[in-house]
Amino acid sequence: MTTDQARPAGPWRSRWRAQTWFNVVLLVMAVLLGLSALIGAAVLRSAAQASDRLIDEISVGRIQAERMQTALVNQETGLRGYVLTGKEEFLQPYRDGQRDQLAAASQIRAAAPTARELKELVAVERLSAQWRSAYAEPVIEAVRGSGPESVSAGRAEGGKHAFDAVRDALTEQNAAWSRARESARAELTTARTVRDMTFSVILIAFLVTVIMVAVLLRIAVFGPLARLGEASRRVTGGDFEHHVDTGGPADLAELAGDMEAMRRRIVSELEEARTSRQQVAAQAEELKRSNAELEQFAYVASHDLQEPLRKIASFCQMLQQRYASQLDERANTYIDFAVDGAKRMQVLINELLTFSRVGRVHQEPVEMDLNDVVGRALDNLSAAVEESEAEIEVGDLPVIVGDRTQFVMLWQNLIGNSLKFRTADRRPHVRIEAEERDGEWRMTLTDNGIGIAPNFADKIFVIFQRLHHRDAYGGTGIGLALCRKIVEQHGGRIWLDTDYGDGARFVITLPVTAEQPQEAPAGGSD
Repeated sequence: MTTDQARPAGPWRSRWRAQTWFNVVLLVMAVLLGLSALIGAAVLRSAAQASDRLIDEISVGRIQAERMQTALVNQETGLRGYVLTGKEEFLQPYRDGQRDQLAAASQIRAAAPTARELKELVAVERLSAQWRSAYAEPVIEAVRGSGPESVSAGRAEGGKHAFDAVRDALTEQNAAWSRARESARAELTTARTVRDMTFSVILIAFLVTVIMVAVLLRIAVFGPLARLGEASRRVTGGDFEHHVDTGGPADLAELAGDMEAMRRRIVSELEEARTSRQQVAAQAEELKRSNAELEQFAYVASHDLQEPLRKIASFCQMLQQRYASQLDERANTYIDFAVDGAKRMQVLINELLTFSRVGRVHQEPVEMDLNDVVGRALDNLSAAVEESEAEIEVGDLPVIVGDRTQFVMLWQNLIGNSLKFRTADRRPHVRIEAEERDGEWRMTLTDNGIGIAPNFADKIFVIFQRLHHRDAYGGTGIGLALCRKIVEQHGGRIWLDTDYGDGARFVITLPVTAEQPQEAPAGGSD
């Protein structure tokens, strides 16, 4: 099934993808934050300007206006004292007041926010200058020249009226600064109110936007994801008939389409597996019946077939013994052939039964030392070892778990082959070694016999495959096939080392903890 076939066609190809939804949400949030930042900066700037105007301009102007008023009062007081006493030290407040008035006027001009306050300042300066030029300076000159008595009461009264005009101007200036202060306070209050309202609106708008975005993502993305997860859990839980269709963005719909195609494929595979299981069950039943027939055959082979063979061999021998004088040499030869054939047939049947029992009939797996197992095999081969004067070296072999009887058969066959296929000009030498490598036991059996050509490395493990005529070497051709079956039953491997040339070397590998031989259908006894 190709990818295009696995994805059903649908309207999801024209939808936005989940990444697009997230990009849109991020863009909306960025625009909202940008606008909020601009509006917030504007209202904060307005509030700050109102606060700065109140503190840096109006407060400074009011203080300097009061300072100017104090300076003019000091001028008038000093002048009055000088007129009464004629002493020059009384003119010091007058002189200091003039300097303070000029400094205060300079500060007011620097801080005056509007022309209204400057207009009042100009009026104060104009009237105070007129008072000094028309009354204060002439009076000072008159006192210096003629004494305090030279200042008439009428002249002093005129000076008082002139300074009262200055006082009125100062009162207007202070009133103007008070009005400016109240206006600035109202402006600051308004700016703060606008600031608070603006930030409240921004906060509400941000919360509403977040809620809308969450609802949108819930509807457009998270909802389909939740439905997709629920659908996948239902399918995983075994509801393979549940249709996977979540909607949502294009990529989620595409993923749902892939999961739906996977579900259909699983349903198809399960149906095929169900059909296969039914077929396997039928085949297993047939195999069970076939095994029962084979067990019956094994029973027949071990009892019914061997009995006639024993009779043939026995009666042929009796015939030869009783009528040997009446038979010619050819007849005796034929009788020998018949007896030999019957005996070989018996051996072959026994070997076949032994081969078939490996994997079907075995003892309970036990922990065993292979050194003891090899020793038992050598005891069984003691006659052959003694007759051939063989030298057997056995290294330190491991302890494994398996069928002891089968492993005795394994080593007995391998060592027996080394003794059988020996060279005529030297004593047989067999060496058995073992080592642990890559989590398994690697054992070798090496001899100095006639060896095996590399091109026969696989053939020698096939049942009934012989490399020599039976007149040269006896046997049925089952021994190595039996060895392979035993090793594989215990989870290992056996092969011929084709790189070894001075004889033959067989390599056996077994797990460090050998697998227990697999159970097979129980068979009848022979």
